Amino acid sequence: MFNQDTSALVLVDYQTRLMPSIHEGEVAIAAALFLAKVAQALEIPILGTEQNPDGLGPNTERIKAFCDHTIVKHSFNGAADGLATAIKKINPAITQVVLAGCEAHVCLMQTVLGLQAMGYEVAVVTEASGSRRVEDKMLAMNRMSQQKIAMLGAEMLVFEWLKTSEHPQFKNILQHIKNR
Repeated sequence: MFNQDTSALVLVDYQTRLMPSIHEGEVAIAAALFLAKVAQALEIPILGTEQNPDGLGPNTERIKAFCDHTIVKHSFNGAADGLATAIKKINPAITQVVLAGCEAHVCLMQTVLGLQAMGYEVAVVTEASGSRRVEDKMLAMNRMSQQKIAMLGAEMLVFEWLKTSEHPQFKNILQHIKNR
């Protein structure tokens, strides 16, 4: 189970020059924004990554606005370019990292596997992730599943974070769910 107190949300490479070519990119962005709104309400740290922003542009402003910290990277594996260090700096008690992003079969997958190799419990929100080609996203999700990475739906994760309808943010978050 993913817990509010031990989780971080990482939004990988929702970049301005990349997103128009991502299959159902707007669907992925909408799901990522939903996750970000909930994480913000629950005070879960949100980090972003940008792959070579000089070439692919920065993350879309809609995503960037929610990120407490954005890591500029050149490695496809964000964990190799300071992501894990940034997570530890924000809160050393974080043991669980939930990720979503693009491209699923490159930067998302390599970052997920990199964080897993560093000892984090890792999950991917599939509906908030994408690749240019559907086949590449499917292959990435299958590979990560085979590596024991949890595949989650956005609402599934949100209710794990909440645990109970008595959570102080339940009614607020219920509005985000209804507004999807």
